[in-house]
Amino acid sequence: MTLRDLTPPKTGDLLRASDPSEDVLRFLSERRSAGKANLADPGPDPDDLAALLQIAARVPDHRRVEPWRFITLAGDHRHGFGARLAEIAATSNVAKDRGVTPETSATLPLRAPIVVAVISSPDPDHKTPVWEQELSAGAVCYNLVLAARAAGWGAVWLTDWISYDPDVDALLGLISGERIAGYIYIGTPTANPPERLRPNMEAKVTAWKG
Repeated sequence: MTLRDLTPPKTGDLLRASDPSEDVLRFLSERRSAGKANLADPGPDPDDLAALLQIAARVPDHRRVEPWRFITLAGDHRHGFGARLAEIAATSNVAKDRGVTPETSATLPLRAPIVVAVISSPDPDHKTPVWEQELSAGAVCYNLVLAARAAGWGAVWLTDWISYDPDVDALLGLISGERIAGYIYIGTPTANPPERLRPNMEAKVTAWKG
C-alpha cells in the first residue's frame, strides 16, 4: 500500500475504537528521529506530501478549532528562504545569543529536500484554552514525523533560532498570536540513527493513592 492508496474516512463513518497491531506497537517502541545531517533526495512529491499533511492533521483538537497550519518549502525556494535567513541572522539578537552565523543560517533549509513549518495558530477568543490549542499543534508535528517514517522517509522535528525570531515570523507571514511549533525536515535517510539514552520510567511515573 502507498500513500495514494489511502482513502480518508467520511464524516460520520464509524471508525474502530481499538485496533490491536503488534507492528504499530513495535514501530512506536522503536521511534527515533532521523539524523538532521542524514536526509537526502528524494523527498515526498507534492501528492505524497499532501497525503502526509492530511495524516498529520488527524490529531486531538478539542472542539475542532484547527489551531495550526502548514508552510512548505521545497526545491529552489529553500535556497531563497536560506538567503533571507542569512540576512536576518546578521542583525538578529536571537541568532547572536545562540552564536549562530549568517552562513550557517543559510544552510538550515537545505538539510532535507522537503521542509514543513508547522504554525501554531490558536484562537485566543475560543472557549478551548490556548494551551490546549498549542498542544494540538505539537501533536501535528509529531504525527507528521511518524507518518513520514511509516511512509519510508526519514524525518526530524527541529526548532533552532528561526522558530523564535520575530523577523523570521514576519518573513513567513505569521500574524499576531501565531508561533512556529517547529520545522519538520523530510527526506531519504542515508544512515540509521543509533538508539540514545531513554528516560528512567520509574522516576517519571507516580501512582496517586490519595
